[in-house]
Amino acid sequence: MELVPRSSRLLSWVGVGVVLLLVAGLVTAVYTVRRSFPQLDGNVTVIGPGADITVVRDDHGIPQVYADTPHDLFFGQGYVQAQDRFFQMDFRRHVTSGRLSELFGQHALETDMFVRTLGWRRVAEQELPLLSTATRSYLEAFSDGVNAYLADHQGTRLSLEYAALRLGGLAYTPEEWTPADSLAWLKAMAWDLGGNMDDEINRTLESLTLSRVQIQQLYPDYPYDRNQPEVTQGAVVDGVYEQDATKGGTRLPRRPPFLMRSADVVGSVQGPSQALSALLGTGDGLGSNAWAVSGEHTASGEPILANDPHLGATMPGVWYQMGLHCNEVSRDCPFDVSGFTFAGLPGVVIGHNARIAWGFTNLSPDVQDLYLEKIVGNDRYRYDGRRLKLSTRQESFTVEGQDEPVTITVRASRHGPILSDVSDDLARVGSDAPVTSHAPARGGGYAVALRWTALQPGRTADALFAIDKARNWTQFRDAARTFDAPSQNLVYADVAGHIGFQAPGLIPIRRTGHGDWPVPGWDSAYEWDDTYIPYDALPSVLDPKDGYVVSANQAVTEPRYPYYLGDSFDYGYRSQRIRELLESKDGLTVDDMAGVQLDDFSTLAKELTPLLRSLDLPSPYYSQGQRVLAGWDFHEGADSAGAAYFNVVWSRILALTFDDQLPADSRPDGDSRWWQVVLNLVQRPRDVFWDDVGTTHVRETRDDVLAQALMEARDELTRTQSRDSHDWAWGALHTLTLRNESLGSKGSPVAFLFNRGGYHLPGSGSLVDATSWDASKGYAATSVPSMRMVVGLDDLDAARWVNLTGASGHAYNSHYTDQTDLWAAGDTLPWVFTEQAVQAAAADTLVLSPPS
Repeated sequence: MELVPRSSRLLSWVGVGVVLLLVAGLVTAVYTVRRSFPQLDGNVTVIGPGADITVVRDDHGIPQVYADTPHDLFFGQGYVQAQDRFFQMDFRRHVTSGRLSELFGQHALETDMFVRTLGWRRVAEQELPLLSTATRSYLEAFSDGVNAYLADHQGTRLSLEYAALRLGGLAYTPEEWTPADSLAWLKAMAWDLGGNMDDEINRTLESLTLSRVQIQQLYPDYPYDRNQPEVTQGAVVDGVYEQDATKGGTRLPRRPPFLMRSADVVGSVQGPSQALSALLGTGDGLGSNAWAVSGEHTASGEPILANDPHLGATMPGVWYQMGLHCNEVSRDCPFDVSGFTFAGLPGVVIGHNARIAWGFTNLSPDVQDLYLEKIVGNDRYRYDGRRLKLSTRQESFTVEGQDEPVTITVRASRHGPILSDVSDDLARVGSDAPVTSHAPARGGGYAVALRWTALQPGRTADALFAIDKARNWTQFRDAARTFDAPSQNLVYADVAGHIGFQAPGLIPIRRTGHGDWPVPGWDSAYEWDDTYIPYDALPSVLDPKDGYVVSANQAVTEPRYPYYLGDSFDYGYRSQRIRELLESKDGLTVDDMAGVQLDDFSTLAKELTPLLRSLDLPSPYYSQGQRVLAGWDFHEGADSAGAAYFNVVWSRILALTFDDQLPADSRPDGDSRWWQVVLNLVQRPRDVFWDDVGTTHVRETRDDVLAQALMEARDELTRTQSRDSHDWAWGALHTLTLRNESLGSKGSPVAFLFNRGGYHLPGSGSLVDATSWDASKGYAATSVPSMRMVVGLDDLDAARWVNLTGASGHAYNSHYTDQTDLWAAGDTLPWVFTEQAVQAAAADTLVLSPPS
């Protein structure tokens, strides 16, 4: 027998050692990953509840909580959310309190300073005493439930993210949860859904190189002649919106808006503001679809309501699904509700109870104004010829990796916080010539302050709980009365057969102008006077005459409405397409509504394609793209060659037409405003926007630009996909990556642990299936339908829903992305509601019991 050489035996033992080390590492990794997975069944003894709390989960891990009292119900909600999503909750409260640098060091400090200057957490703390006793008790019970979970779970037992942070050297123990932590997230959502500040800045940036007429072309009027507003009947009579009125009262007089000259503003405010959008799970193309159809148009004879909010794609997703059920519904325990909420917030934000269903879309009101302030010295500013003292406070930041804290002084005028103190870009705003001949001398430059309704303490939390309990239209409208910020379009349906629409929120009435441009803070003519559109005068309708409520961020009312709501609405192509689909068929079902949510027909493509096909191109190679368009049905499916070619052409049209004349930060993203801009512009073939200012001896026209776009698109698809147009596919370009909000950024060494991606999507921005992308940056999805729901009021157990990601925030948990594939395929899950149906669908049952 031949003996194995000693060296070979040594290598064998080395190999065995390596394998054992790999196995040990794998076992350790699996143990670390799995030890944060929550207990889903059995019994857990916790201090806090007065009686047993039962948590029933279906096979996708979606929890339904049952309890005897509101305290125990919201205690259970807090405990369960902490089980599934505590790191997401903890990360969000660090964002909203300006404390990210405690976790992530110096590179998060600029964003922290910006948020702390805005003061989201301070305002949340000021709101607490304004809320009803009941609301405060719900928030406290929720916090107690979260903290009961924290009492037995710390570090890597809470979430894998804490293990990753510990490997990075961070010694960190999460603090207990508080009611203010929950309220502060409402401020974050109000920031991203609450105003037109970006439009104000972009207009001023564009004024550096464009005329007033050209800027107006870039912000065209809403196309009322083709796209209906949300409310088409009624008028304000004596301060009340009456849905059957045909003529309103007198209009408020308006002064002309403040006009800024081209040299008045230099720079941009995109730095910390853009970082916040990424952190909050928002992105380009924010919006939503919601509609309600009366029983006269449905197969069941009862209303159906649908909703799909469009928000940024994050991992885990923005929403958390759950049901909250009192064991015996009574005046003392009135909750029997199910739907979508935010991790860290008690109650249900969007959903239904046993009597009503509701959905939200963003109203997009103008509730933010930038004020230029003339600072005198370091602590005073000019106002109507006087020198007023700035309010100041100190803010201190603990920065991971630094021994000493960083301290700043936050200054504020009567209008709001001075944002230019915490942003170099904002500090450059208004840096040169005087604004007007009678303006105070600019000196070293004006400061920039923000006035924003959400910085006024409000009672939105009261509204959310009141909506959860509402049983009819009157109670629903009364609940919405305190829905201060962010202003949302509320779409309603109930089991009594009614559908309705209500616009709530604090929307200011200005003395002068519309807030489209930064205004002089030294002139009291531009004040708000703390006056807001009266709630009873806000648009509202119950059982509209045509039997449809369609809300997709379009203009809310017709132009004769006497108050100014804003001008940053979506231009109505989604809403009009939804209305056309609904009106095309009677006998609508829940399945029909789910199908409408997936509609990927492009009105823009239908309008532009005949013109694109009419152009002469220099060779069969280039005209191949036109032949693809000839056979295209204008639907943007993931496997569509026509959609791939058209969207690449669209991105090139925007770049070739506008990039030479616009500042980098205001280049076209391709949303519905740019649809309207280009559809207007193609009617003027020799407009100056078509000309390339870089070619001084040539005057380009529309057809020159469009032909160049067609050829460049052909070349790009040949380079990135195939020379053969049969191989082109829109979804190969239009992909979705779900990134962890904190550790999943590009370049992170642990991103692969938390991110999921490579999804090929249909749809596009401003389509009903609104998978938006930014034409100035690429084709990847920036915002998507963050959830989808359809509720038929005839049978609540037959409702359907799906979330962008799963119930769990734990990477590698089976419920981390178990809804994502369904969502991407356009599928939904059964949404059972009654206790009998919930029990029939149960996969796990956990009982939280007080100590015996």
